[in-house]
Amino acid sequence: MIKRLFRPASVVALAATAALLTSCSDSDSGSDKVASAKPNILFIVLDDLGVDQMTSYGYGGVDPARTPNLNAIAHAGVQFRNAWAMPDCTPSRATFFTGRYPSQDNIQNAIVATDLANSSTSPYVLTLPKLLHTVGYTSALIGKMHLTGSDLNNAFNLPYGYDSMWKLGFDYFDGFLDGAPYNIDTRAGLTTKGADVDSGPYKCGFIPTKHIDAANGADSGACYLADGSCSQLSIGGDVTTPGRSCMERGGILDPGQSCKSTVPSYIDFTAQNGYYTGRWVKSTEKGNGYVMPASDPSSRGYRSILETDRALDWAKQQPSDKPWMLTVGYSAIHAPLQVPPVSLIADDTPGRNDNLVCSTRADSENTPVVTQLTDVVDSHLITNLMIEALDKKIGDLLVGLNLAQYKADGSLDYHPEKTNTVVVVIGDNGTYVDSVKFTAPGRFDPTRAKATPYQTGVWVPLLAAGPMVASPGREVPSMVGSVDLYRLFADIAGANLDAAIPASQPIDAQPMLAYLTNPSQASIRTTNFTEMGTNLRATDASASESPCVIPAANNVCTTLFPQKGVCLTQGGIWYGDNLSSETSGIPATGYHNCCQAQAYRLTKGEDTTFLPTATKAVTDGTYKLVRQTRNQCDPAMGTAADPTAYGYSKTAYGVEDEFYKIDTATPNPALDKEGSQLTAITAPPLDTSSLSPEQQQAYSQLKSQMDQHDAVADYNWNYDTVNCPGDGNHDGVVDQKDLDNWKELSQLNGGQSSWYDFNHDGKTDAADQQIIQSNMGKTCHMS
Repeated sequence: MIKRLFRPASVVALAATAALLTSCSDSDSGSDKVASAKPNILFIVLDDLGVDQMTSYGYGGVDPARTPNLNAIAHAGVQFRNAWAMPDCTPSRATFFTGRYPSQDNIQNAIVATDLANSSTSPYVLTLPKLLHTVGYTSALIGKMHLTGSDLNNAFNLPYGYDSMWKLGFDYFDGFLDGAPYNIDTRAGLTTKGADVDSGPYKCGFIPTKHIDAANGADSGACYLADGSCSQLSIGGDVTTPGRSCMERGGILDPGQSCKSTVPSYIDFTAQNGYYTGRWVKSTEKGNGYVMPASDPSSRGYRSILETDRALDWAKQQPSDKPWMLTVGYSAIHAPLQVPPVSLIADDTPGRNDNLVCSTRADSENTPVVTQLTDVVDSHLITNLMIEALDKKIGDLLVGLNLAQYKADGSLDYHPEKTNTVVVVIGDNGTYVDSVKFTAPGRFDPTRAKATPYQTGVWVPLLAAGPMVASPGREVPSMVGSVDLYRLFADIAGANLDAAIPASQPIDAQPMLAYLTNPSQASIRTTNFTEMGTNLRATDASASESPCVIPAANNVCTTLFPQKGVCLTQGGIWYGDNLSSETSGIPATGYHNCCQAQAYRLTKGEDTTFLPTATKAVTDGTYKLVRQTRNQCDPAMGTAADPTAYGYSKTAYGVEDEFYKIDTATPNPALDKEGSQLTAITAPPLDTSSLSPEQQQAYSQLKSQMDQHDAVADYNWNYDTVNCPGDGNHDGVVDQKDLDNWKELSQLNGGQSSWYDFNHDGKTDAADQQIIQSNMGKTCHMS
């Protein structure tokens, strides 16, 4: 049997809870809040925003974004200097609400349409909102969270459809099932400019002025809104770019035209346009989920604004005598990078009114090196604008909730000790390649960013403020992980975790609350862990996979992106069907694995690396062990004349360990960059003969931890097929509950993928029922 990586810390948790109750009752003098009430919880999740962007951490590069409101939260509470998330979106976000590392639930990567439901958050796990229900809390989720699949591909991996978030315990959901904003509509909503959103000339999603684009620009036009109304716009007053102003209002500009009585047929409100549209899904305390499409007037507008407004609308309806947890998942700053409304940007911020980034004139097509440089400059400029806009809406959120107010100079006046609300802010993973600040201070590494286990990919900002915080304005140097937030929120709410957590589903979360209440609290974690891998897919899914190579990330090749548009949004080159100009000379159907793409690229003199099938890291705070597992090609490269003959080996995988020394210093931390490893990178175990005794001991201990994590991952990866077939709810026994659950799911969503698809064929059918019946009464557990 395999040892569980679970260490109860009941004494610390109970002590911290007692300190919380004392703090709430003793430190509220002068406040008009009810001190004895359970605190409300506001949880803010930032997308793809790592510590490299944060001036409160002493970083931000040579030209940091303005974040006065995030800085105010840090100064009014505590800032965790050494917080890790998972390398990618869904695995991190699942840890917040399950308290379990991703491999416990096979949630190894961002969920896409071709993944099985078995790799999405299970309704049979005690999620955080379900736990908080036991102590009287109401929970809402607004915006993005990406805990489940979407309804793409005929809802293949979405058994409960639009009620999915309700089934996970959220009383109210108003947000997105998709993992990111859709591609920017480069046609700016005009079907006359191309067949699809990637075929137009407007790379920022709006029509620039003629000064910026003489051929395609417009200085005036008719601005149509989705409700059919129209207004004339032209340069003058607050309008410097009619196309941008119209987009910011949720409209589409008909360039150089006057308003007509009916909306012209070439105005397309059904197409999504990056951050200025959304396909909102809503569900209430009774489920009743439904969709508000991008063509609905309420679905149009800048996401950071709509996400804030919808959060405030919900909070204002809550009774004052019932505690709530409100999670706001902001979409920013996930790709695609798109300029925000000028109203959210200070007048003197560089680039506020500069639309040159939205013109092909910003690129030098005949000088690739210059083009690459201008692309980086443009990406950093837009990133800064998006972060400033996000920061402004976070300030508006706090003010709208009556937790703060704006001073005359526009700065935030925030005194959390006078409120009864805990505010926690975290990034879901490190910054993505194009936005990473690689200059001093910080000098982070864009080639080892989001989707990697390196520091730039997993080191995230984590801020916490509230009435129980002692000595606000301090930093906590101790290691914490995204998984620990589950226990933090449970302890704040007063939930009894030891009694609530099933023995068959132990959590990995360690206590955190004591760091808020006790400035001298010693470190609780001895190690921190992060992981990302490959989600479960149907047994025949490999035939429809398509490679995407991302040049800015060391030419890494991945088949995680199911559509061309998603690949292009990530700055990638698409090698699947519907080929682009960079991939001439390959079959019209494209390639179906990275070995084929690599063979093609080698003929062009271009290298390729494979995104690991599994990537993990563990640290003791000083030393860090990284373990990567990559596919190997079979047959060996070069033995076949036709690249389509290549595929992945079914038996050979490349496993390598990397060993680093790191720190979290300012202004420039020691990062695990290429070439900084302490010994040669090889298959484990490493040759440590050249290391000091201290380093050898550290490696030995971290390798032991990593081996245990590998064992847990392997056990759960084979849970459905080998270790406990028939136990779809993972309660450790195959029984009548499993038959009842199978029956329900086999009748939902056409009996497609679900947590009871044991043979992983994408169906919940009689074959899975037979597996339950054949294993009835079997007990399974890890010890």
